[in-house]
Amino acid sequence: MTTGKDSAGAPDFTPHRPIVVIGPMAVGKSVIGAELARVLGIDFFDSDQKIVAKHGPVPGIFAAKGEHHFRQLEARAIADVLDAAKPKAVVLSLGGGAVLDSGTQQLLARTTVVFLSAEVDTVKERITRNTGRPLLAADPVATWQRLAAARGPVYARLADITLDVSKSNVPQLVERLIRLLADESRKENSAS
Repeated sequence: MTTGKDSAGAPDFTPHRPIVVIGPMAVGKSVIGAELARVLGIDFFDSDQKIVAKHGPVPGIFAAKGEHHFRQLEARAIADVLDAAKPKAVVLSLGGGAVLDSGTQQLLARTTVVFLSAEVDTVKERITRNTGRPLLAADPVATWQRLAAARGPVYARLADITLDVSKSNVPQLVERLIRLLADESRKENSAS
């Protein structure tokens, strides 16, 4: 299977292991991840969507059982997707706080991790209009900035690839990401 056909200028690239998309809330992990999977011709999963399908809306889980319970469900959903993916490649986007779980961090070691970064101006409109993010209920902008700053070092440490999503549209970002993934794959193959 050759890939990259839908992105003019992107190299042909066939992933050989799961690609996991991480980053702060509202940076476009689901949209970019889904488009990346479509262009590559592989399956896409979203950890939040897996949880919602099995346990109901995220705000309801937070309200009824708290963030700790949600994080347990999230870690299980991520492990299930990655276990089911063996040995094929998939794209999986994670919720912003999913990387805080040490078990999830260990699972990510056998994937290619893509950190989507952005400044608050890039996401401000999305986070102020979206009421479905329990952690952003009080003061969305200040809370987003605090969470992004606190989690940033974890994202950076786990990332194989970092992509700034500011000032680019989804097709441009996916094309750039395929190029970076192809480069990363070549580096891994030459190191083996």
